Amino acid sequence: MPKANFVPDADHDFMVWFGHLIANLTPDSGISEADLIKLKAAYDDFQAKIAKLADAAALAKQATADKNASRQAAETLVRAEVRRIKARSDYTEGLGAHLGIEGPESTFDLVNARPDLSAIDKTGGLVFLSFSKYTSSGINIYSKRENDADWVKLDRATVSPFHDNRPLLQTGKAEMRQYSAVYMLNDDEVSQFSNQIAISCAP
Repeated sequence: MPKANFVPDADHDFMVWFGHLIANLTPDSGISEADLIKLKAAYDDFQAKIAKLADAAALAKQATADKNASRQAAETLVRAEVRRIKARSDYTEGLGAHLGIEGPESTFDLVNARPDLSAIDKTGGLVFLSFSKYTSSGINIYSKRENDADWVKLDRATVSPFHDNRPLLQTGKAEMRQYSAVYMLNDDEVSQFSNQIAISCAP
């Protein structure tokens, strides 16, 4: 019967295993000094590449978070200004159409609706949460991790997908997260809560 592959699949596990192997290799194992030097060089190179990859992932997460925060701040300012414009006594739908601030009429019933929330694990704690905005101002997203006693409000999302980029509670260890969402109209929660979805976040 063929034996299972002794080399771990996951990069983190491989790095730990590789380091353990090198630390325990001696001439008594039958390895030459030259070959040991090559193995150590390969280990150092792989470790450096892993560190570089982690830095790139952190930068990408931060860039995404900065973009989302910028979009949310801009949209908040725009919506506040539009509300002031529409509150003026001389406001007309014609002016609104000219400015592009009159949305199409919709029969979508936000009060009785539930956000259709879906999640995709991107590893390392990053989760993409997709939803349809319809005529709402966005959604409030609630989350519960495996050690949480209760649900907590994660953030308000006005653009889909929303990126939950919280780091894992324990580096290198998978964790379960649950999500639910509710539609917003201006600053009020107006709909039913979505079904709760659970996803396993891989390291």
